Amino acid sequence: MHETFTRLLAGNDAHADEFRSKFDDLQDAQFPDAVTVCCADSRVLQDRMWGNDDPGHLFTCGNIGNRVVQEVGGEQVVSGDVLYPVEHTGTETVVVVGHTGCGAVTATYADLTDGIDEPAGIRRCLDLLAPHVGPGVEALPDDLSDAEAVNYLVEYNVDRQVAFLCDSDEVPDSVTIYGVVYDFQDVYSERRGEVQVINVDGERDPETLREEHPGFADRVRRLWTY
Repeated sequence: MHETFTRLLAGNDAHADEFRSKFDDLQDAQFPDAVTVCCADSRVLQDRMWGNDDPGHLFTCGNIGNRVVQEVGGEQVVSGDVLYPVEHTGTETVVVVGHTGCGAVTATYADLTDGIDEPAGIRRCLDLLAPHVGPGVEALPDDLSDAEAVNYLVEYNVDRQVAFLCDSDEVPDSVTIYGVVYDFQDVYSERRGEVQVINVDGERDPETLREEHPGFADRVRRLWTY
């Protein structure tokens, strides 16, 4: 019955041995270089996708649909999970990470087009996503397969989450906001696990992004320009 958890603890043994000295300078404070907002999905390894094995480098947030929003008093505001490192640790880089085949986007798409029945907690998450994904559903090109439509909407959702941060008075102008898609389904290329840059501070035109950011021009790819 407890085999899975026992395996997790065995893995933690190795982790504790390896990381014994890596917390020496981090026990009393953290100053992460970036905050990443990833979809909560077992296939999306939030630190490892960046090759990161160092504590204190990334402030990782995860939820279904890589949302930067939460609702307070009937109003959508920047989630405290995202805002905390910006407000309190001096972090000036935010990365919104969508991924191919996203289940949350798939469910939101299905709910907006056909309606689906979900438990209250999942329903709440879909209700937070729907206002951001809905306009994209209306704008989708004709004759897409469901899988293609979902991956177009993955980009659209990332764009909308980036736009929400850019438009918020709570996020200082000094913060740079990147929108990316993590691809493990050979949608953008055959290099599984590669991150594709689709948005920087609200700019989503690929040619403009390549011109403005030559350092990662080869990683700028979009499925959908609308």
